[in-house]
This record gives sequence, C-alpha cells and structure tokens, in this order.
Amino acid sequence: MQIDFNQVPGMSELFKDYINNFEKVRNYYNINFKDENSYENIFSKITNKNGNELSEIIKKQYGFSTPSEKTKSNIELLKKENTIAVFTGQQLGLVGGPLYTIYKIFTAIKLSEYLNEKFTSYNFIPIFWMAGDDHDFEEISNLNLLNSENEIETFFYNDEILNVENKGSVGSLKFTNSIKDFKNKIFASLRETEFTNEVKDFINEILKSDITIAESFFKFTYKIFDETGLIIFNPQDNSVKKLLVPIFKKELLNFKTHTKDILLTSVDLDENYHSQVKVKPINLFISDETGRHLIEPADEDFRLKGKRKKITFDEILNLLDEKPECFSPNVLLRPICEDFLFPTGFYIAGPAEINYYAQAIPLYKYFDIQHPFIFPRTSATIIESTIAKILIKYNLSSQQFFGDFQILKDEILNNISDNSVEQIFNTTSKNIENELMQLSNVLESIDKTLADSTKNSSEKILHQLEILKSKSLKLQETKFDSTIRQIKKAKNNIFPNDNLQERELGILNFINKYGFDFFDWLYNELDIHEFKHQILEL
Repeated sequence: MQIDFNQVPGMSELFKDYINNFEKVRNYYNINFKDENSYENIFSKITNKNGNELSEIIKKQYGFSTPSEKTKSNIELLKKENTIAVFTGQQLGLVGGPLYTIYKIFTAIKLSEYLNEKFTSYNFIPIFWMAGDDHDFEEISNLNLLNSENEIETFFYNDEILNVENKGSVGSLKFTNSIKDFKNKIFASLRETEFTNEVKDFINEILKSDITIAESFFKFTYKIFDETGLIIFNPQDNSVKKLLVPIFKKELLNFKTHTKDILLTSVDLDENYHSQVKVKPINLFISDETGRHLIEPADEDFRLKGKRKKITFDEILNLLDEKPECFSPNVLLRPICEDFLFPTGFYIAGPAEINYYAQAIPLYKYFDIQHPFIFPRTSATIIESTIAKILIKYNLSSQQFFGDFQILKDEILNNISDNSVEQIFNTTSKNIENELMQLSNVLESIDKTLADSTKNSSEKILHQLEILKSKSLKLQETKFDSTIRQIKKAKNNIFPNDNLQERELGILNFINKYGFDFFDWLYNELDIHEFKHQILEL
C-alpha cells in the first residue's frame, strides 16, 4: 500500500512539488531525477579527480575490520574513471538513529544495483557519508523504544559532556563510563526474545566507553550493510580535510559572491515556498579547544561566532594550510565537499535535504562541479501483524492515525457503542440552546431584564451539560478500556509522538523481535521507485 505525500503530515509544498510536479520547481534543481533519458548526459559531465587517493584513505579507515569482497571491490572501483557514486549521508545517531537512516542507505544500495543493470558502461557504488562534523549533540543523544507496555520510552545518554555549552564535532566525542547506565536502561526495556542476547552483544560492541560516536556508528553500519558493498566514509579524517583545502579556500576568498547567489535563491524560495536553511555569510566552521564555531566576516578580517578576537585573512589562510582538520563545511557547503571528493551521480535525500539542496545548487557553478540528481529516499511505515489485526478489527487504515488521535478515538468508541455519546450530547446541547433562544425572545418582549436572566441560565445549563458530557466520555473509555489500549498501541507504532514512525523509532525493537534477518526482509520490501509513503506489512 502507498500513500501520496499530499496525504502525509509534515511534508513541505516544495518537496511535494519536487516529487509530483517537477516542472514547477525545475528552476531550483535543473535536472529531473525521474528523467532516465538524461542520466548518461549528466554522467558524462562527472569527473573522478580523487579516486586513487580516496580509495587508499578508505582502506585505512577500514583498518580495524575485514570488509566483504563486494565492499573491497567497490573501494577499488573508486579508482576507475567510469565509476559513479550513489551517495547519501546522515548525522550519527545512537544505535543507527531513526529508521529513515536505514531507508536512506537501502535506497542508495538498491539504486546502485538498478543502475548497474541498466547502464553497463559505468560502475555504480553506494557510499555513506558519516556527518560527524555536526555539533548538535542533544539532537542525537536519545533513543526512542516501545517498551513492554507498548508505550514510547525515550532513553537519554546523560553525560558530563552535556554540561559543556559547545561540545564540538559530535563524531569526535568519546563515550564515557556513563554509557553503561544508558545500555542497562535499554536492556531493561527490551522484551526477552530468542534474539535478545545477540542484540545485547551487538549493543555492547557499538556502545562502550572510550570509543567515539563516529566509531560506534561505523561499527553499527558495518555490521548491517557490509555484505551489500556499501562504502562507509568518515570525512573527519585529516587526509580528507587536506583534499578539501581548495574548496575551503575558495569559500573564504569568494564568500560574498557565493552568499549573494544563495540569498537570491532563498528570497525566491521564500516568495514561493519556504527556504530550509538560514543563510550565513560564510559556509565554514573552525573547531578549536572551545568547540566548533562558525566563521564570520569582521570588516576586512574574520572572527569566530561568539568570540571577540579577530583573525586576519592571512592568519586564517595559514591555519587552513597548516591545520585543515580544524575546518568543516556547513549544511550548504557540505554537498560541494562530497561532490568535489567523489564522482557523485546521485544523492539520496530526505524531504528536508531536498529542500535545502534548492539553496545549495547555485554554489556548484562556482566550484566547477556537476551537481548530482537528488533522488528521494524511500519513506515507509512498518505495520506488524499484531497491529494489522487491530486495524482489521476496527476497520481502520494506517493513514487514519496521521490525524488527531482524540477524534479518531471518539469515532471508534462511538462506532462500537450502542449510542454515540458525543453525538447525543451535541444534539442535546444544540436543541437546548435553540429552545432557550426562543424562550429568551419571548421573555424579552415582556421585559428585557428577563432576557438577560435567561442568557445567564442558558450558559449555566450548557456548562453543566459539558461537565456531564466529559464525565460520560470518561466512563465510556473505562467501559471500553481494552479497545482504548489496543488503538493506543496501534497509534504508538504507526504515529509515535504524533510523528511518522521513521522519524521517531529506531531499528532496535525490530531486530530484537525478528533478528538481523529483518534487514533482508526490509531490503526486499522497499520499493525505491515508488515515490510515495509505503506501508509495509510485516
């Protein structure tokens, strides 16, 4: 089953037009991801400048492990001129982060396989960019699970590092001993299944003190996806930053021109849709012992946001040459960095990323890079058999849970009750109000003060009726307690925290119930060419 994105909450108008009516947004994106006839023309404009160096860097990044033959082959293919990268990336969430990260990776893998069959003169390889330079630790420091009561439980990794205002790049942060408490709380919440011990061993391996968040995420992704040939890439590597010096330098030298073009596009977006990213004067950060700071212009010099001390133009260029590892791109310059390093033909993007690419694409011409096709990631909600039975029992669709849950709950209770409490009270209130209105009109003709008394009495009567209605609805819920619990269970699975499942829940509940073979099922079920929200019945 598929649901059009027009019927899915939280989707921007820009994203919906990008999916369903590309001609309306062509001036922002230039090339249409659905137009396969144009693919080879774009491929011919993509150059592989850094393949040899990147291949060697990636081999070193994999030094702790023995990658699959397919992954080894793809790393070697990076050296060939006819290799095209199918790229995606994401912030480094704990235990893989939200489900949509898994969907992004599977989309990249499946698209690579599809393209390898269709365009045999090229080699297509899936690559995942670990966005460890981001510094929003709070955003990734928690994990949502469904506990044994089918309630959503949020687990926070509380660490002394949370007391630091600017923690710097997330990927470089190391877990401390407090990770043990975080794991123990997760373990206590998991239902015991035949797979629980294996899951605990896995979590113990990827969440342990003295490894970085980047290392943890690498271990997670490697375990799940290595056999598929996915290349996991860490851009925080010092060798990678050296390769990016020309990009960083050009941004520093020409930021005024770059910002002007981005601003013009952003203004146009705001007039027609909404610009995703607030434009900054310079799209670069510097990390030092005090954290990660945005570079800002200060007269003819620079300064770091939040600091008064200025840095001269020569000083910042010298720092770039001597310590390029201190520099990192913001969200708009990062695509440029990715596509300068790799021969990128496709970027697998979520809805928000598709929105901000509209602002980033004007930069490509300044760096003489062909921008890739922006290919929407698969979007899905997984419906387990126990949830499917609840939907069948009450004749519900998963889409109905995307709206106001209280309204849905009242509708279900009214449908299974002998009488509709809501309807009866609404009808009664309306009738009483009409009768009192007529009475007020009659009494007003006798004496106006009687009409005022009638109005006051009317308000009291209707207020008491509302109190009685509220009590009745609560008693109705008590009478149908089992039904309420069932539909709450369905809601917590389908639309947890009033949000899409893919944005709120991680993979842990599923592998604990079904084991790691769950990924084989998911891979087969996801349809990367259905540009709608998919309902997957498990």
